[in-house]
Amino acid sequence: MRIRTMLIIANVVGVLLTAFVLVAESQEAFYGMWKVDVSKSKYSPGPAPKSNMKKYEPWQDGFKATQDMVTAKGEKVHVEVVAKVDGKDYPGKGSPDADTYAFKKIDARTYEVTQKKDGKVTIVSKMVVAPDGKSRTINQTGKSAKGEPVNNLIYWDKQ
Repeated sequence: MRIRTMLIIANVVGVLLTAFVLVAESQEAFYGMWKVDVSKSKYSPGPAPKSNMKKYEPWQDGFKATQDMVTAKGEKVHVEVVAKVDGKDYPGKGSPDADTYAFKKIDARTYEVTQKKDGKVTIVSKMVVAPDGKSRTINQTGKSAKGEPVNNLIYWDKQ
């Protein structure tokens, strides 16, 4: 009786540990709620937004990104995209500079995000999550939908 009970417990623990490891491995380094630290960021062209929050969460077989920003002029911008980290274009809504987004994983903490408007690349972002997972930087280059050169270095803190 004791051996059978111990084997059952060992099997249950093994299944639970395997499930935990699989869930942990499926989490991307950028998941969570992020807030821009405007004082550490550089925007060209400026001005910087008054505030910017972005949330990444697991969604179906990919993830959902939701962004709420208040521009320097006080305009509210809400952007949503449901995508996968596979380099393919996925539709987004709410951004004046993009209607599709493609997420590509470079390594465990580095990602490339390509934004397109009407099929043309507008902005390419390199996102690097810090080793401790508490901050990230995004270097954006390209052109806005208005054709203005973009060269931003944005610093985010995990909330």
